[in-house]
Amino acid sequence: MKYNPAVHHRRSIRLKEYDYSQAGLYFITICTQDRECLFGDVRNGIVELSHIGKILDEFVLMPNHLHGIIVIRRGLINQTPTTNHPTATNDQNQWVLMQNPKQTLGKIIRFYKAKTTRLVHDRGFNYFVWQRNYYEHIIRKEYELNKIRGYTQNNPLKWHLDRENSERVANDALEDEIFKFIKDV
Repeated sequence: MKYNPAVHHRRSIRLKEYDYSQAGLYFITICTQDRECLFGDVRNGIVELSHIGKILDEFVLMPNHLHGIIVIRRGLINQTPTTNHPTATNDQNQWVLMQNPKQTLGKIIRFYKAKTTRLVHDRGFNYFVWQRNYYEHIIRKEYELNKIRGYTQNNPLKWHLDRENSERVANDALEDEIFKFIKDV
């Protein structure tokens, strides 16, 4: 179907005039469709991965979303683990996802979503769907990077406060601060 602004009411949440292919660090959050908890559950502050969660175990996975820090350096796009997850190795810090200076953050996310969806569907979980779009924050300062790393690493411990948890019991001040970064930039 051809794009029709009267029918398609998509509003971009990306920064206007920002070149998302330039070198930098980007904190991303990608949710499942309707924030359905397909990756697992949190029990006693630990994420217990489902079969789908075990397939997708590349970033920090929560029951219905994932967090990651993507590093783009002079056209090289690297996937970097943000926690000491049992499956994360030091070799992953050097794993090059794509080598193309024309790649943008949006293209990386589209590639990741398409590839993981195909992998999950090939394993028989045809109901798996990503939510349209994703959240990102351009990390510009060291203190932001440290805060985001801490937030990501402690996310399973605060699942009961997570804004992506439909059963959350209260707000998390650090999470509110992290998402304030995203809105303010």
